[in-house]
Amino acid sequence: MKILVLNGSPKKKSDTFRLTEAFLKGMNKEQQHEVTIINVIEKKIAPCQGCFGCWAKMDGHCVIDDDQNAILDLYRNTDLVIWSFPLYCYAMPSHLKALLDRTIPLVKMKMVEGEDGSVAHEALADFSKIHTLVICGSGFPDWEQNFDGLKAMCNLCFCGPDMILVPETPLLNIPEAAPVADPLLSKFEKAGEEYAVSLRLTPETIAELERPMIPKEAYIQNVNAR
Repeated sequence: MKILVLNGSPKKKSDTFRLTEAFLKGMNKEQQHEVTIINVIEKKIAPCQGCFGCWAKMDGHCVIDDDQNAILDLYRNTDLVIWSFPLYCYAMPSHLKALLDRTIPLVKMKMVEGEDGSVAHEALADFSKIHTLVICGSGFPDWEQNFDGLKAMCNLCFCGPDMILVPETPLLNIPEAAPVADPLLSKFEKAGEEYAVSLRLTPETIAELERPMIPKEAYIQNVNAR
């Protein structure tokens, strides 16, 4: 299986990417997959300029000559895309959002109406063969509303992907928190094994991965004491 990982963290020592690495380790346990990791912050990806030149060419490429077109080629020829990033202002970091905006060359201008009445652009790439997984970490404790905007955006952009939205991820890089952080990493590794078999995660698995590592009150107290 070809796996494309879009690492949206701007930091080399990323809390969220530690979870993604554990997940990939689990996926590769029984069979080695072809994994391509792109550290998006290191790429030159300009914002979409809204020129619609891609729809004039219809070749799956953007008219802007930067690193995005190589990513588009990988995207349309992969089996699984993992979007891995920390929560920024209730969504994804701006450099990763620029990459997402610039996937417009993979659809056509033509609009189609779904059975539920929703309207979308007709696909140029065969998205039915591409699975999508979102792994997002947050510095907030167990407050559901912090992920609501991101959930809505990802469901619309990726047509109902698997999403793992994890609170309290800064604990992953605090040595004193290893007794609660290490078990979470082990759970992500087991989840990767599960996903490799069925390309899905059960609701029970997702709930376990999203469970806060420590109580909300203790987390807030520790954050405010730093």
